[in-house]
Amino acid sequence: MGGTDVTDLPPVKRKIAMVFQNYALYPHMTVADNIGFGLRIAGMDKARRKQKVLEAARLLQLEPYLDRRPKALSGGQRQRVAIGRAIVKAPELFLFDEPLSNLDAELRFQTRLEIARLHKDLGTTMIYVTHDQVEAMTLADRIVVLREGGIEQIGTPMQLYLEPDSMFVAGFIGSPKMNFLEGTISSVGESGSAWITASKLSPHAFECRTLRKVVEVGTEVILGVRPEHIEETATGPSFECRTAIVEQLGSLSYAYVETAAGARLSVERRGIAREQPGNRLLLRPHPDRLLAFSRSGVRL
Repeated sequence: MGGTDVTDLPPVKRKIAMVFQNYALYPHMTVADNIGFGLRIAGMDKARRKQKVLEAARLLQLEPYLDRRPKALSGGQRQRVAIGRAIVKAPELFLFDEPLSNLDAELRFQTRLEIARLHKDLGTTMIYVTHDQVEAMTLADRIVVLREGGIEQIGTPMQLYLEPDSMFVAGFIGSPKMNFLEGTISSVGESGSAWITASKLSPHAFECRTLRKVVEVGTEVILGVRPEHIEETATGPSFECRTAIVEQLGSLSYAYVETAAGARLSVERRGIAREQPGNRLLLRPHPDRLLAFSRSGVRL
């Protein structure tokens, strides 16, 4: 860490602080004592310890609760106490182990913003473990996607969102998830371009401009396209479908559509939803956002 091998150092000297999923607070201690406990164990004098506790409490907006015990706090406040206990150690690295998983939706949102602000204020590296893609996308500078113990892909949130290396990453990040359909390369154009047909979608071939590898005509592939990258069209190759269900979310909506051959896709619609179940639509995937994967799930 920072050029120093910490493998054989005792944990107390590694300058790492951990925030646990279950808070791990001492129930018989006040908030102030919980935050300052590690400093007391390290032998810091009382006056300096009190100063650092107050600084952390001010940063985390815990000043009114310093004399309370954990049972008198909400879940979000308890998690902030756990974060405060980590902050006062002035670590070089924070480890967060799913710190928001025990909170309800509103508290998750609030605490997520607080962690983002904290990271900006402290400027300290944080390794944050989560199964929640929203947390990963909104908090991370870089995301490491793990699958069965191996690294699937590393990149910025938008790199993983727009340029996934595999179907696993493409399907994991994004809500609703990416649409996937079986297809075949029908013709190949210039570098990075091909036309792909999907029997359950349409007899027409759709242009794909995002290929990373040379592919042969007849290669079986899996098409991937996100809901917001499917657009309505009146000209050119398109597929006909009918709206089955519409989720209206205010400023945007999601239409879940079906083709005559049985393909089901989710389509994002901006603005107030005008679609109704049973409406006929002519759609096409945007050629600059249509992705192709091998049958084994690797990006082509």
